[in-house]
Amino acid sequence: MSENEIWAAYEKRLLRVSAYIYEHLDEDMDLDRLSEIACLSAHHWHRVYRAVHNETLATTVRRLRLHRAAGDLVRSESSVRDIAARWGYPNLQSFTRVFAAAYGMPPARYRREGSHRAYAPENDKETSRMFDVAVTTLPEQRLLCIPHSGSYMGIGKAFEALYGALFSRNIFQPDMRMIGLFLDDPELVAEEKLRSFACVTAGADIPAEAPLVSRTLAGGDYAVLRHKGPYANMGAAYRWLYGTWLPASGRSIRDEVMFEAYLNNPRDVPPNELLTEICLPLQSVAAAA
Repeated sequence: MSENEIWAAYEKRLLRVSAYIYEHLDEDMDLDRLSEIACLSAHHWHRVYRAVHNETLATTVRRLRLHRAAGDLVRSESSVRDIAARWGYPNLQSFTRVFAAAYGMPPARYRREGSHRAYAPENDKETSRMFDVAVTTLPEQRLLCIPHSGSYMGIGKAFEALYGALFSRNIFQPDMRMIGLFLDDPELVAEEKLRSFACVTAGADIPAEAPLVSRTLAGGDYAVLRHKGPYANMGAAYRWLYGTWLPASGRSIRDEVMFEAYLNNPRDVPPNELLTEICLPLQSVAAAA
């Protein structure tokens, strides 16, 4: 087999395992079962996984579970103890210790004081000073994408598939930027019907062969809010951008897809150091006039 054929085989195995992890994240992970899905012995499977993803399987599972737990803390009224139990922690103490190590504060304090609180209505005046929005003009950009349906919190599964395809086909390039496209409003559309795309920027010379699809990011004016902190906190930033910044800006929304540009990687930095640009398409001043 050629090198490309070997990596294509690994791509399919990794996709099967990644899908299983995302679909069974709130269950105990049976390493033997994952090895069966990968069609490799546990000894070899762990090494292949780490070589491709640059982290161990245990690290992936822990990171994803904490990400989901952070989302529950932000968006639900469930007790911290119940959230800990849901995501596989045997007691509140162990959950608190692991969560604080990753997010910089214990879960109860995170719920009260996390970066999502900066965009709360009572903080509007402070927020307008602290969170500047830059209006910039962006060029048209081609994207290579993997479609995702369901909760936006689960788009990581599509990014896993995307990077697996890029690396196995030897078409990944270091200057590719990571982009998330979100087509629906999660407050209006049922979670299971939400549509999104995990994407990277790409030149016209790179083919989009299944499961990859090609999309075009429209050029033009965008309001860009740079968010620092966990992905789970960004819902409040969106509401602030629409509800506070936009009316005060005097600008109008353009009928194009909103997107997120990810400036670093959750595999490489802790959640509190994640940098994301939330990009809202605007009509040009001339068109608005």
